[in-house]
Amino acid sequence: MYDALLFDMDGVLLVGAGTDPGVYRMAAHDALRELGVDPPSVPAGDADALEAVHYSDEMATACDALDVDRDRWWAARERHASRRTNARVRSGARRRYDDVAALPDLAADRRLGLVSNNRHATAAFVADFCFPGVFEAVVGREPTVADYRRRKPDPALVERGLTAMDATTGLYVGDRETDVVAAERAGLDAAFVERPHNDAADLDAEPTHVVASLYDLRDRIGD
Repeated sequence: MYDALLFDMDGVLLVGAGTDPGVYRMAAHDALRELGVDPPSVPAGDADALEAVHYSDEMATACDALDVDRDRWWAARERHASRRTNARVRSGARRRYDDVAALPDLAADRRLGLVSNNRHATAAFVADFCFPGVFEAVVGREPTVADYRRRKPDPALVERGLTAMDATTGLYVGDRETDVVAAERAGLDAAFVERPHNDAADLDAEPTHVVASLYDLRDRIGD
C-alpha cells in the first residue's frame, strides 16, 4: 500500500515529546560563551528569552541588547543543543521506545525515512547510533532561523524526505496533530501513535490510522 514510511523522531522513536528544556538553557549559555559573552552577566529578562525552548522575536531583541549577531548565536545554540542531546542519547538518558523493535519488520518490504522537527545533526546521530542501516533518508531542521520556521505543520521537511527517497506513495508516522497536518499538506496518509503524552481524542485533524504502538502499525499495514 505504501512504498515509503516516514517516521517522526521525538515521541515516536525516542521517549518523550521533545528535547529536555535544560538542554536549551545550557546550549544558550554555550553559545554566548562562544561569542564572548559571560552568561551570568546577562540581564534576567534577556536570559529568559535566550534560554527558551522555542525561537521568538524576544531572542533577537536580547541578542541586539548584548551586541551579539542573532544568526551566529542561533547557529551556535543549535550546534551545542545537538551536542548535548546526542550525549544524552549515547548515555541512555534519552531512551528509545521498546516498540521500535517493529522497525525491521516494517523495513522488510518498504523503505523507511526519518523526518523530524528536531535538528538535523541530532536526527542523523539518532539514526546512525540507535538505528544503523534502518533509515534510507534522514531529514531535520538546519541550524537557521528560516529553517526553524519551516517546522511541521509546514510540509517542507516531510517533502524533503519524500524527495530524498524518491517516493510516490507514503505514510507519515507521528505523535502530534502537527504531524497529521504536515502529512496531509504533503499529500501523504498519516498514522498517529498513541503515547503517554498524547491523546487521539484531542485531535482536530483526522489521521488515516490511529495505532497503540509501532507493533500495531506493523500489523495494520503488514500486507
